[in-house]
Amino acid sequence: MTPAQTSERGASGRRALSARTVFAGPGLLYITVFMTLPLLLILTYTFFTRGRFGGVVWDFTLDNYGRAFEPVYLKVFGTSMLIAGITTVLALLLGYPTAYAITRLSPKWRTVALVLVVLPFWTNFLIRTYAWIILLNSEGPLNRALLDLGIIGAPLGLLYTPGAVIVGLLYAYLPLVVLPVYASIERVDRQLLEAARNLGAGRARTFLDVTLPLTLPGVMIGAIFVFVPSMGNFVVPELLGGGKTVMVGNLIRDQFLEARDWPFGSVIALFVVGLLVALFALQAAIARRINGKKVARV
Repeated sequence: MTPAQTSERGASGRRALSARTVFAGPGLLYITVFMTLPLLLILTYTFFTRGRFGGVVWDFTLDNYGRAFEPVYLKVFGTSMLIAGITTVLALLLGYPTAYAITRLSPKWRTVALVLVVLPFWTNFLIRTYAWIILLNSEGPLNRALLDLGIIGAPLGLLYTPGAVIVGLLYAYLPLVVLPVYASIERVDRQLLEAARNLGAGRARTFLDVTLPLTLPGVMIGAIFVFVPSMGNFVVPELLGGGKTVMVGNLIRDQFLEARDWPFGSVIALFVVGLLVALFALQAAIARRINGKKVARV
């Protein structure tokens, strides 16, 4: 390579680096200021103690991590994971068939269906949650309809129960399953489906052996988008659970705003962040394994 070619190559590399910096710089700056620095601050708080009147006293300690394993807090973690897990399973059972059906629509109706999926996000989250209070209370439309049909003899206690919390969370986060699963199904190569049918596989076998494995990364992303926000949500348990169902989100809010124990609240928040990172690492591993199998087949 001549000196002129080397110089030209170096200039080209610098231009490419400058272009990447211009386009990626704002995003990286945003992530650094609003994500990385707050996480570092929360991590720092976990090693210090609560002040007498709240805040942080800069006395190093590891007691905050030990408190997180006390039975009362482990029970909150267990309840949160159970409710979030049930919500996630229900969201997948409802969201996957919905996304699959949308991919089978014509382009015109597909757009309409996707708009209907995201339509609830155009309404304030609190308003949607209060709407469920009206629907589920003892004098609400649901109880009245069941009474009028003679299915029940007395109003059901639907509100302020774990079931009501699950319904509220499912309604809030179901679109977050439909959209990534829809995108994942859309990326499946139609030639693979045709090849499976040409080899004698029926629709069910084609779905189980081809479509479902190839869409697992999207399923995992949808599950994460439901599971983690469900654990961290405190509005739905407070309003639809009546404060009887305490989840991790309620615990974090109470530690920061009521108990003013920022160090311990930071430990709980860090636990949720760590869970999110672990789930994304699992999703990435599954995606790499699936992509590896696709390359091996080719």
